[in-house]
Amino acid sequence: MKLSTLIATCSLATALLHSSMISANPLSPEAAPSRPKNIVIMIGDGMGPAYTSAYRYYQDNPNTQEVEQTVFDRLAIGSASTYPAAVSGVVTDSAAAATALATGVKSYNGAISVDTDKQPIDTIMELAKKRHMSTGVAVTSQINHATPAAFLSHNESRRNYQALAKSYLNTDADVLLGGGQKYFPAALIKEFEAKGYHYLADFSQLSQVTQPKVIGLFADVQLPWAIDEPEANRLSLMTSKALELLSTNQQGFVLLVEGSLIDWAGHNKDIASAMAEMHEFARAIEVVEQYIRNHKDTLLVVTADHNTGGLSIGANGDYRWDSQVLRNISASPTTIATEAIAADDWRTVVESRLGLSLNESETRQLANARMQGHKVLDNAIKRLIDTRSNTGWTTDGHTGMDVQVFATGPAASLFSGYQDNTDIANKIISLLPKVMPAQQSQNQDAPKATKITGVSQEPKGQSLTQKPSAMNATLTQ
Repeated sequence: MKLSTLIATCSLATALLHSSMISANPLSPEAAPSRPKNIVIMIGDGMGPAYTSAYRYYQDNPNTQEVEQTVFDRLAIGSASTYPAAVSGVVTDSAAAATALATGVKSYNGAISVDTDKQPIDTIMELAKKRHMSTGVAVTSQINHATPAAFLSHNESRRNYQALAKSYLNTDADVLLGGGQKYFPAALIKEFEAKGYHYLADFSQLSQVTQPKVIGLFADVQLPWAIDEPEANRLSLMTSKALELLSTNQQGFVLLVEGSLIDWAGHNKDIASAMAEMHEFARAIEVVEQYIRNHKDTLLVVTADHNTGGLSIGANGDYRWDSQVLRNISASPTTIATEAIAADDWRTVVESRLGLSLNESETRQLANARMQGHKVLDNAIKRLIDTRSNTGWTTDGHTGMDVQVFATGPAASLFSGYQDNTDIANKIISLLPKVMPAQQSQNQDAPKATKITGVSQEPKGQSLTQKPSAMNATLTQ
């Protein structure tokens, strides 16, 4: 038996014993069952520890002496290492991290639930389906991006977006919500509809859906930045609808929810957009918390796949971080840049959107950037925000630091303390229902896939992962 599996088994036994003792307590008549029927996995993409700390100060009420807790403080329970397979070093990308979280196996950067020999590995979603559970994903990126793809499919490269999109036809997932219209042409959507899926292209249609199966693609690629639509609450609404639809299965469900754009904001060194994405992710977590209050057989596990940007709360030797600067901003830097370029009175536009008055030096810098085009102005606005708030960044990529783990519900204590990201997956897998003999027979009789699109069929030992530097160079998120 693998050491990680043994540890997970022993930890599970301890957690179940602890839960049983609580359930037996006559003072706890509403205590949760020892094993979950439903499992919700939530991933804040790129959400290293500095993000949750920054969010606490971002949310703090400046009119009180205390610093109020957030949902992250309330649910914090452990930490996890994130390094990929040795061939890719110690700094992971989203694909390798999601593969670890979805399968319990480490792989190379860029891998979508295949091992270092590019052979497919069973995912939590696939194992759940074998137990007749429902599955779903709700994300703010395209639904065929690295994280959701690793839970649903297999491919040697995260960049094979078209192949991943088509492969979703074979996943039997009950709920698919997010962006990605670009990768799902009309002909492919017709194939989904032929398999019984209800297709949604407009977010306003989501509230009208009452039954799975559903595929909702609400943007060409990513959903809009939360800071640009403060009242839209897209991720929390998708989470609520996914819970409603998946709950129709009495066998239980596994749901993945990803705050994808936290990572994208980190890559952009965009602290204003990052905090708004954190806020919407926190709202989605609170939606699940409320669901668990009414469905005590549901486990929630929240973590990050890695840390993005090397965010620092304070910079340049100055012991200061001004979250009020961020609370005053009413649009993303990219939107502000677009509006400023289109307006003659651009300074008024920028000051209004940022909620501050520009000094003469800042005005000159932005005027010069504006003459060089949108991208330069966008970056100049982000640097101004960093200077005013005293925010620091070390990279526009990922770092190798550990991430936090949060949990509540049946067997939540299983995820306490330090663990590896593969341990999280193995613990969740250990909590899935046992496969009954009748189910085993059905699974054995099911047709076996002889080839998975995009996965090399090379013999073992002839891995194409021998050049990690070249592979890593193609990865940006």
